[in-house]
Amino acid sequence: MTCDHLVCANCNGRVSDGRCPVCRANRARLQEQHGPFAALSPAMLLALLAGLLAVALIARQALA
Repeated sequence: MTCDHLVCANCNGRVSDGRCPVCRANRARLQEQHGPFAALSPAMLLALLAGLLAVALIARQALA
């Protein structure tokens, strides 16, 4: 998740702007998240899933 579209409940500003300490803390927390899929957007995850599904279908057809 990115902080570009998140709105801070404390200052009503975008979290990516970092207007208040709460925004800056949450922006830092979101940027710290490291995982195998942390850098992938939801669209990229769907494309990856569709690609894996296509490979599975092709492999199934080749074995039949």
